[in-house]
Amino acid sequence: MRILLTGANGYIGRRILPVLVEGGHEVTCVVRDKKRFKLPASLESKIKIIEFDFLQPEYALQHFNKKQFDAAYYLIHSLGDTSTTLKEYEQRAAGCFVLVATLTQVKQIIYLSGISNDSHLSKHLMARKNVREILINSGIPYTIFEAGIIVGSGSISFEIIRDLTEKIPIMLVPRWLNAKCQPVAIRNVIYYLQHSLLNEKTFDRIFEIGGPDVLSYKEMLLEFAKVRGYKRYIFTVPVVFPQLSVLWIALSTSANITIAKQLVASMKNDVVCKEFSIREIIPQELITYVDAIKMAFERIEQNMVISSWTDAASSSLIDLDVNDYIEVPENGCYRDRKWIEIDRSKIGEISDRFFGIGGSQGWYYADLLWRVRGILDKLSGGVGISRGRRSSVDIQPGDTIDFWRVLVADRKHHRLLLFAEMKLPGEAWLEFSIINNDNRCILKQTATFRPKGIMGRNYWYSMLPFHYFIFRNMIKRIAGK
Repeated sequence: MRILLTGANGYIGRRILPVLVEGGHEVTCVVRDKKRFKLPASLESKIKIIEFDFLQPEYALQHFNKKQFDAAYYLIHSLGDTSTTLKEYEQRAAGCFVLVATLTQVKQIIYLSGISNDSHLSKHLMARKNVREILINSGIPYTIFEAGIIVGSGSISFEIIRDLTEKIPIMLVPRWLNAKCQPVAIRNVIYYLQHSLLNEKTFDRIFEIGGPDVLSYKEMLLEFAKVRGYKRYIFTVPVVFPQLSVLWIALSTSANITIAKQLVASMKNDVVCKEFSIREIIPQELITYVDAIKMAFERIEQNMVISSWTDAASSSLIDLDVNDYIEVPENGCYRDRKWIEIDRSKIGEISDRFFGIGGSQGWYYADLLWRVRGILDKLSGGVGISRGRRSSVDIQPGDTIDFWRVLVADRKHHRLLLFAEMKLPGEAWLEFSIINNDNRCILKQTATFRPKGIMGRNYWYSMLPFHYFIFRNMIKRIAGK
């Protein structure tokens, strides 16, 4: 079967891709930036990739003319965009998808959305509902799944619950944390998406999918803590201003302020299934919330997290082409260059250190200052430092490391290049490499900053005292000295 997979670089897209390939399907992935879409060689050789932005429908004919597909997955969401542009982006992308599906003679559209059966919906859920209507009115057979919280390693819901539970022993929460939710395991979601392919029993139907448990958000936090062996206390208070809740989530979790606003607004709605017909059409064993948490941590402990919600591009970089940043610029830049001679016999060990930087490992020196910088970035609307890493050992171009994006991860030539996604008056790169020639073996560390205007130059000079101590000691720690 020929399948068009949109949102292939997102959390769900990366999860279903290997399942479709293993099922013997011909999969064409659509991504906005090929450089961010790195796959294992075993998968890369079996798929096709089209680089296309669904916000630019004028190029649809150029990319999809004379192509045909049996089914198309629509897995594009604009969670990271501001509420003022959310509706516009969602509608434009969905309209473009319908155009592409029509051009390629698709026989079925499969869409994963959020449960929207409440009477008063947030802007985020309303935008998803608008997308649903666009797909329904396309004239193409559709299958729409609506889910609440998806529980799996790397999902935004899972990571936020994990952050709150692990970091805050005592919580004062608003009353709307008593709203009900029906969490569903990522494994169940993928099974539904897979087995609905050209399944005529699912045509022109909207299915609500959830697990066997109906819990309040407060109960989900407490159950998570219980599974992890934490003692946590959560007290509901009558009045908590939404802005305070947004700030609390943004500073305590990997979500930035924009995402936190949308999540807080959506959490006021009950997201519980009222329709269960999918259980008869595609029967499967539904995984409990507790078991889904345990399974997620098994993947984490084995360093087998396939995807993370942070794999998708940061909304702060929506207008940037990362291809333009692979080569670090030479002109108009400030640099902090450090180098240190190392023992050739320790190249592998030292390379592993800088390839393992960030996340739970930290930054080898002044971790407190890195965290403070992350908090300041969150307060200014940036991504902050709490995104961590997808894996503590594996690293691929396109991955996130705290508030950096991996551009180059070349283990063979011992080179790691990071691009800053934090809020800055300019652009920043951080590069580690090992130069090994006949005469010497050197570990190099280069921080590059290309300022924008006077603000950018003032920023660089104000940070020089911190850079002097941080970068000097960081390279020493990485070198093991």
